[in-house]
Amino acid sequence: MSARTRLGARNLSLAQQVRGGLGGRPRESRGRHALRLLAFTLAVVGTLAGLWVLWMHITGDPLADARAYYLAASRLNHGEPLYPPGADPTSAEMYRYPPLLAVVLRPLALLPYWVFAITWEVLVVGAFVLTIVQLGAGPRVYLAIGMLGIPIGWALGVAQAHVPLTLLIAIGQPWTIALAANIKLFPALIAFWWIGRRDYQSFFAFVVWLVVFGLAGLVLEVNGTLAYLHGAVGLGFEGEARNISPYVWASPLVWASLFIVGVLVTVALARTRWGWAAAVALATLSPPRLLVYMLTGLLAAIRQPHIAGEPDPDAPLDTATAFARAVR
Repeated sequence: MSARTRLGARNLSLAQQVRGGLGGRPRESRGRHALRLLAFTLAVVGTLAGLWVLWMHITGDPLADARAYYLAASRLNHGEPLYPPGADPTSAEMYRYPPLLAVVLRPLALLPYWVFAITWEVLVVGAFVLTIVQLGAGPRVYLAIGMLGIPIGWALGVAQAHVPLTLLIAIGQPWTIALAANIKLFPALIAFWWIGRRDYQSFFAFVVWLVVFGLAGLVLEVNGTLAYLHGAVGLGFEGEARNISPYVWASPLVWASLFIVGVLVTVALARTRWGWAAAVALATLSPPRLLVYMLTGLLAAIRQPHIAGEPDPDAPLDTATAFARAVR
């Protein structure tokens, strides 16, 4: 290295120190450091709060939502209506979802409840572990898990179907989103991401899978499917659990306005690095009955799923690809 080059490097270093202050750290770097420290602090606090919520549910109402699934599948096994007439839609034991999940759980519901509940909880925890693996299991994922500690702890403590649903969203393929929409309806809003990207192949594949799963539910449980389509479940937006949707704490008009804005933002950002996160946020935050544990779905926003025919944005770069992107 020549003397002139060394002098230039030294001057650059001195300039950075002057911009950064006495600590010798550039302002941008200090800002990023502060953000990382804030994220870490929120993750630690969220993890501790999530563990407390998990313990609270395990000791207070262990695997509570498993009972709703068990009772729903048992009603089908005994030839009873999946959605009983006059049932309280705000009850914790009310089955509010499309029939497909209850149909799938019918064989397991032939067992005693405690066997059903433990088996279902094992599946829920397994889905959570697979979600971490799907997202890459890196520091960013664990920070997000910590910050979402309260909803995750709640969902795991009551054996909520929202955990395997989050796995399906994280996989992000047309068939998994269609299947998630047959567990709870609002994951179907992910389709706006494909529309905004003009990925009509994935969108039409999603529609086909949605029809396939819908027909499967209709064939396997005709009465329940027709009852669900006719609104037999009822709204039930109020209840013992606190609903954090603007549909309740503001007004249906405010909720509808925010929903439309969310759709437009998702379509506008679809072709950017923020598109997938916007779509997941839309699908997660849009339900008029929005409980805290449902925020678990935001975990799927951490990593954009692989799109057929396109490189994986999170995959390691080989030398040729890195060079091509650098000079583009």
